[in-house]
Amino acid sequence: MSVTVPRKVVLAGPRSFCAGVERAIEIVERVVEQRSGAPVFVRKQIVHNAHVVADLEGRGVVFVDELDQIPEPPPQGAVVVLSAHGVAPAVRAEAARRGLEVVDATCPLVAKVHGEARRLIRNGVQVVLVGHAGHEEVDGTLGHAPPDAIKLVQSAQDVGAVDIADGGRVAYLTQTTLAVDETSEIVDGLRARYPNLVGPPSDDICYATTNRQQAVAAIAAEADLVLVVGSANSSNSVRLVEVARRAGAQAHLIEDVTEIRPEWLADAASIGLTAGASAPQHLVNEVVEFLRAQGPVTVTERTVTTETIRFGLPAQVR
Repeated sequence: MSVTVPRKVVLAGPRSFCAGVERAIEIVERVVEQRSGAPVFVRKQIVHNAHVVADLEGRGVVFVDELDQIPEPPPQGAVVVLSAHGVAPAVRAEAARRGLEVVDATCPLVAKVHGEARRLIRNGVQVVLVGHAGHEEVDGTLGHAPPDAIKLVQSAQDVGAVDIADGGRVAYLTQTTLAVDETSEIVDGLRARYPNLVGPPSDDICYATTNRQQAVAAIAAEADLVLVVGSANSSNSVRLVEVARRAGAQAHLIEDVTEIRPEWLADAASIGLTAGASAPQHLVNEVVEFLRAQGPVTVTERTVTTETIRFGLPAQVR
């Protein structure tokens, strides 16, 4: 099939920014506006998207991997924003030691997991955290407990290595951006070993992650090709690709329109299109315009649910 033949593009709904990402970006934007030129630092990427980070860098925001990259003593009026992925208490303690003013952009749903971890540890419960080692959210959650108080499980194959004393109370928590189906498999494996396993009061995988996975699965069923707009370090974006592939579609993660390969389009009469929760909608629009330039395109949208959740801002930036 030619690259220039008529095509159908099916947009997944919901897609793109979630409430936690919108909140985090707005926090940084408000800090920049309110500080009148004072240095604004952000620890790690505010959200996992290269375009969002580049846009904020263009407004003067300085991103650092760790707080020790901020001059000591800090410049007058300097403020550091903590990313949406959350941090361990040790990071806050370090910021206080350095005399840094902190504005917390942690997603409230990540903060919920932190609170659950602290409560369980206080009550003497062994915690199993389902998540990806090295991810900032996981590092932050692990930091809310003493060493070895939380056991990390990354896959169903890891379940056999979990060792909890007989009769001990055990509960699981999860990273908020995991694949729902794979997480269920892991939890089933844990429960088979530990029948008294307790889950969180409400699902730790966030509503936005679940909704976007359901939406991409719906469009993958009718698509020759699925394109997921998002950065490679975005867990929820990577999971969307995996979900689409498990649904039987050819699927690819793209940072933006420049990463679309012509050979992907050669036999694609129907293209599913979505974006991770940290990817801006304008990147999706640019993909649609690119496809229009290749030939006639009919665009439809498959919406599985409508999101109305909004999170309030910290008092410092209201």
